[in-house]
Amino acid sequence: MAGGRPGVREQMAQRGMSGASDEPIPVLIGAVAEGDVPIYLSGLGTVQAYNTVQVRSRVDGALTKVLFREGQDVKAGDVLAVVDPRPYDANYKQSLATKAKDEALLANAKRDLVRDQGLIGKQFVSVQTLETQQALVDQYTAQVASDQATIDYNKTELDYTNIASPIDGRTGIRNVDVGNIVHAADTTALVTITQIHPISVIFTLPADNLPSVTKGLGAGSLPVIAYGRDNVTALANGTLDLVDNQIDQTTGMVKLKATFPNEDGALWPGQFVNTSVLVATRHQGLTVPATVVQHGPKGDYVWVVKPDKTVEMRDVVVAQTQGNRALIDKGLAAGESVVVDGQYRLQAGSKIAPQAPDGSSSTGSSSTGSGSTGATPAAEGAKGPHHGDKGDKPDKSGANPA
Repeated sequence: MAGGRPGVREQMAQRGMSGASDEPIPVLIGAVAEGDVPIYLSGLGTVQAYNTVQVRSRVDGALTKVLFREGQDVKAGDVLAVVDPRPYDANYKQSLATKAKDEALLANAKRDLVRDQGLIGKQFVSVQTLETQQALVDQYTAQVASDQATIDYNKTELDYTNIASPIDGRTGIRNVDVGNIVHAADTTALVTITQIHPISVIFTLPADNLPSVTKGLGAGSLPVIAYGRDNVTALANGTLDLVDNQIDQTTGMVKLKATFPNEDGALWPGQFVNTSVLVATRHQGLTVPATVVQHGPKGDYVWVVKPDKTVEMRDVVVAQTQGNRALIDKGLAAGESVVVDGQYRLQAGSKIAPQAPDGSSSTGSSSTGSGSTGATPAAEGAKGPHHGDKGDKPDKSGANPA
């Protein structure tokens, strides 16, 4: 630009004309690490209660007691509310009295039958009389059995006046107050109970990842990590339960369900979470810090440090970026040194001055990476996905595990 300050490209051109080795460029370097690399697939999920029950009355009557607090943790069998039991108690006692009456009639009929059986041989009673008495005994026996069924029914209805929790869980907002008349046919629940220990997460993955997931499930249970909406905070660890039996054709996604113990209550029904499922481990995988990989018009590349402390541009194939580490499929070898930071000033053949994170000059060998900075051992990646910032999350494309 005439009469103006040279632009960046002009400065780079002038530097290139004067020779790339005039002045070493300070950069941070790191080594290509080799080790076991976990392969994670990530998706967006929703937390769902493990079980949800809408508690309703199974009998009609006035609600006389409410024995729970909203938001209270309850156990299966805990009485939550009481419906006026007096009418059902009266029916129960009446059925007991009816059975006692019929049992007395049955006992008398049996005694008459025994008498008639003793007199039939002496022809003091007719065969017809004996058969009639036997039929009467059978009738009373059936009546007593019917009375017992009525007792059981009335006892069940009496028990239903105590409305109990069917599961362990937490109560929600109460919808009916004491004094209201409730009916078995009511559509409004007294309260909703959700089981959150354990708890479930439903999340989705692209259908292209399905082979990796099914292969991993075939080898055993797959660990799943739930992250907060910031995709940084790990909330809970669980296991994958199932893969849905069909793919959504409109989105090309498949649903998966994971279960978390959730002992600390970090997950809540309706909460949105980011999930990462460990599908495989790549043995002897090559990893570099994610900042090493640069993006050009022809694809991904890195700056490799040569033994003479010059750099060369090399194309690479990235399998996945997991947190602050990139898994390299092709283009690098274990132990090679690469530029971690300061790439924007480099050209092919540029001489470099390796720097420590504090800005001081590094005297370590660039070919081995013993004095390099910015490289994290691959073993760190095996501990699980580490998200360095909000936008840096496990690659959803899913690498094919070696």
